[in-house]
Amino acid sequence: MHPHDPRVTKCEEIPVEFPPQYQPGQPGLEFLMVPRPVSELPGKAGSGKLQNKVAIITGGDSGIGRAVAYLFAREGADIVVVYLNEHADAAETQERIRQLGRSCLTIAGDIGDEKFCREVVEITLSRFERVDILINNAAELIYEEDMNNLSSEQLLRIFQTNVFSCFYFTKSLVPYLQPGSVIINTSSLAADKGYQAMASYSASKGAISALTRSLAVSLADRGIRVNAVAPGRTWTPLIPSSFPPEFYMFYGSINNPGPIKRTAEPYEIAPIYLYLASEESRFVIGQTIHVNGGEYMGL
Repeated sequence: MHPHDPRVTKCEEIPVEFPPQYQPGQPGLEFLMVPRPVSELPGKAGSGKLQNKVAIITGGDSGIGRAVAYLFAREGADIVVVYLNEHADAAETQERIRQLGRSCLTIAGDIGDEKFCREVVEITLSRFERVDILINNAAELIYEEDMNNLSSEQLLRIFQTNVFSCFYFTKSLVPYLQPGSVIINTSSLAADKGYQAMASYSASKGAISALTRSLAVSLADRGIRVNAVAPGRTWTPLIPSSFPPEFYMFYGSINNPGPIKRTAEPYEIAPIYLYLASEESRFVIGQTIHVNGGEYMGL
């Protein structure tokens, strides 16, 4: 998203309809999306809530991860963007963070590989000598109209990316985290609301919510806070790279089941991550905060 794109200046100008589109492979490319996701709210100056902190963000090249990276940079943090192979998106994110006056390191690889996760931690420590915030955000999703068509290999892959990576990064990083450090996982509305075509994804996100509670208890005595964010429908590259084009009838304003009647943009999800990463939430642990426009929770 260009920093002067007028869509980010007024809520009523944010896209609420999305033409059918499909990308043949995950994790998807943001620069190909129509319209482009809205990643930031230009002109809103930061207040130094994360001044000189260092944050590792998986999936930080695009979508919610990119929006979190931009907001954290505005608040004074240096960013490590971990991504699979979306090099153009990662380069765009890196350039924008540098425009915001902060350092950005990009590292490409498979977070389902424990060795790679350890390498990310080592490279980050070598470059910045510290890590204060870990955002486990990257995910894969398989659209499965019939669960019988889901292979064991696909199921394992979903959990390797979505769940195992949280273990790998946390295990590698905890020895280096100081009191006051923060881990924020990304769960989903799908963890609590059943979706016929997303059983494996929903199960993985439910596992993340449970993992978040357990890690919060086990790391509290070290002064490390662990929480999660559970977004609802959000316009990110995961959508066109996962769902068939006809799925978009559920992303427009007319058929959206939430009372707000539209899909979220990434910049609307990012402030919850900032809250959980800052000292403002120092008494909050083990929580999964839902940001879903009221689609669930009885609304």
